[in-house]
Amino acid sequence: MKQPDCCLTIVFPKGLEDHMIDHLLEHPELASGFTTYEVEGHGQVAVYHSVNEQVRGRAHRVKMEVVMDHEDAQTLIAHFKESLPSREIAYWIAPINEFGRFA
Repeated sequence: MKQPDCCLTIVFPKGLEDHMIDHLLEHPELASGFTTYEVEGHGQVAVYHSVNEQVRGRAHRVKMEVVMDHEDAQTLIAHFKESLPSREIAYWIAPINEFGRFA
């Protein structure tokens, strides 16, 4: 197993959650595990998908975090860009200094 050296974070509309999760589960060689949680997007570039979002001024989003190898992160991003090109999907990669488990 490759040593994880980065955290890939992807933020996307709630409606894409199943597709994004299914894609990761279909490619365990790229990501052995990940975390998702619901967040709210704000700002001028936010796209609102419902009247409720428009009224509240908050876009319902899901944030996915994957601790992984940087090369695999680049491969995964390329997969997502090809299979689901969307300006509503944002991502960033941050370095990790250390990763481990308590046992």
